[in-house]
Amino acid sequence: MIPVDLDHVAEVAGGAVHGDGSRLVNSVVIDSRKAAAGALFAALAGEHVDGHEFAAAAIDAGATAILASRPLDVPCVVVDNVTDALAALARDNLTRTTAAVVGVTGSQGKTSVKDLLAHVLGASGPTIAPTGSFNNELGVPLTVLRADAATRFLVVEMGARGIGHIAELCDIASPSIGVVLNVGSAHIGEFGSAEAIAEAKGELVEALPADGTAVLNADDPLVSAMASRTRARVFTFGHAGELGLGDVSLDELGQPHFTLSHDATTVEVHVPQIGAHHAINAAAAAAAAMAAGLDLETIAVRLTSATATSPMRMEHHVRADGLVVINDAYNANPESMAAALRAVAGLGRGPVAVLGEMLELGDAAYDAHLQVGRLAAELGYARVVAVGPGAAAIAEGAGQVGEAVADVDTAVDLLSASLRADDLVVVKASRGARLERVAQALLAR
Repeated sequence: MIPVDLDHVAEVAGGAVHGDGSRLVNSVVIDSRKAAAGALFAALAGEHVDGHEFAAAAIDAGATAILASRPLDVPCVVVDNVTDALAALARDNLTRTTAAVVGVTGSQGKTSVKDLLAHVLGASGPTIAPTGSFNNELGVPLTVLRADAATRFLVVEMGARGIGHIAELCDIASPSIGVVLNVGSAHIGEFGSAEAIAEAKGELVEALPADGTAVLNADDPLVSAMASRTRARVFTFGHAGELGLGDVSLDELGQPHFTLSHDATTVEVHVPQIGAHHAINAAAAAAAAMAAGLDLETIAVRLTSATATSPMRMEHHVRADGLVVINDAYNANPESMAAALRAVAGLGRGPVAVLGEMLELGDAAYDAHLQVGRLAAELGYARVVAVGPGAAAIAEGAGQVGEAVADVDTAVDLLSASLRADDLVVVKASRGARLERVAQALLAR
């Protein structure tokens, strides 16, 4: 964040200073435990926790002031709505930087592509990208507020749970490059159809300026059709894209090797992450980096060192006795679940899948879970453990290799008693299932 005084914060956010308005702030946090000297602590009032109750703790930790929705007994800027104020501060901060903003959206792969792109761009200049999946009305402004005068690239992940959400995020972080990865079934229970999801994702390319670039997946018809919704230049990636993705092969570690081609240039690429799906992710990141001015040869070299950085996404762990646990439990939808199962299937002798519920699928939920179980059985998984009532159809679809258990504790007890040291286990579910607890418990034993 470019430092500003509290008077400026109040002016931008439409609030009033309670205390010394000349005091400077140089960062914004929403967790009082992360408050440090110069921080502005945004006191968000949630359903279960009210940030105002932690205002004094934030000040004691060094925070300059509190961004609050009511007067407090500590230095503060009082606004009508703290979330809206964060958005206003982020917009203001961005206007005082020269950063090129790259927005990334899609039904799956957003975080992986964001991480790959940040790695590639980071070697060319100071680059800011979200930690984890900060991709909503809080995560986006907090990411933008990390940018300062030195920031050259700002990579912003943008998620949506309804029409208009991405347009609102683009109003906070105005992109010059917009990347749309795919339109899948994630959140289809909320949107109602793939076409509605496409309408929402396409808000990103609609927000681009005429001199910007829309980076679109040529292999996804709903994405490639978005070319008609933007005034920006269109640059496509994929097997049928202007940046062409060649045949993908996996090495003994399950890591993809492939070619990328543009005009007369073809490069060999290796991404040191598990799964063939990282080839299309890398193609998307490469196309965005090219739109930002990098050459394909440089991008290919940098991708070879792009290891996974966000937690719980194909994290590879080996227990002291040799048990391999792949923790991919951050989130799941039918497409990402299938990709993870395929990625792990060839790595071990009859691997074990521990799978939880995929949320927000609406009427399609039962069939989607059934298909996941069938796929796991077809891929040769020795066991498919479905955790929780919402995942029971996975075990049904898996047939003889399927086992349904009631909860995480039961799954841990069952697996701890039956797994062998040379087994390989993959753990995946939607975030709400918190299935990483299974991976953590197995590794701790």
